[in-house]
Amino acid sequence: MYDIIIIGAGPAGLTAAIYGTRARKKVLVLEANAYGGQIINTLDIENYPATPHINGFDFATNCYNQALELGAEIKIEKAINIIDGDIKKVITKDNEYKCKSIIIATGCGIRKLGIDREDELIGKGISYCATCDGAFFKNKDVAVVGGGNTALEDALYLSDIVKKVYVIHRRDTFRGEDKSIEELKDKSNVEFIYNSNVTKLIGSDYLEGIEVTDKDSNTRKIDASALFVAIGRIPENANFTKIINVDSTGYINALEDCKTNVEGIFVAGDARVKTLRQLVTATSDGAIAATNAIKYINRM
Repeated sequence: MYDIIIIGAGPAGLTAAIYGTRARKKVLVLEANAYGGQIINTLDIENYPATPHINGFDFATNCYNQALELGAEIKIEKAINIIDGDIKKVITKDNEYKCKSIIIATGCGIRKLGIDREDELIGKGISYCATCDGAFFKNKDVAVVGGGNTALEDALYLSDIVKKVYVIHRRDTFRGEDKSIEELKDKSNVEFIYNSNVTKLIGSDYLEGIEVTDKDSNTRKIDASALFVAIGRIPENANFTKIINVDSTGYINALEDCKTNVEGIFVAGDARVKTLRQLVTATSDGAIAATNAIKYINRM
């Protein structure tokens, strides 16, 4: 039996593992895919204190190795259910693990456009990661859809690689940082398309263009070899909503103490209700959740 089971091996989960093992607790981390979460797609981290200009993959690998060296056990298994009790259980497809406390650090997944042929063209012009796939479209025309920081950062990154970037947003103002907006406006190869949505994907085997429809129902065809979708994230909490309270958008209800409605179950990182989802707040949550889990176990 484990003291703490952490669901998710992103920055929040791995930080929780570091804190848990340093407190001499037996810690298991369950990760459905690969360690690191969304941060592994970040080309350059420059806003994490004392660690300027490190790429996301290296940062995540450092966290992963640190957790392992301290004694955490990490398994690639997807948690599909949790069962509460004095001794709690985490259920995966093939196993059942018992523990004293649980930290949910599942983060968020990509939000898709939800239009015809989107899934069919993934990897054939449709991408959700500019830093992963941007180099494939060197000197070509591409489009980015979204209005937050991710979309703006993607467009900035791509503007140094591709021939032209169309930035498509459904509103007339962006939610992202003013600095990024101003930098994009200074780029000669960036065109903004406001009050518009991508309504059609054009091309047979590969993406060749997109159709954009504005608020007045006027349509425009744009030749583009790639469409980078950055319209937000979806919390990965669906498997736990039978016992854990979430808000209307699926984020787990928890305050800064990272405590859920169930005693002994905590949440850390982007999966919870919060106003700022950044690397620094994810690691902070991991430390707080683990510290409170340790206090809970020590009172048992």
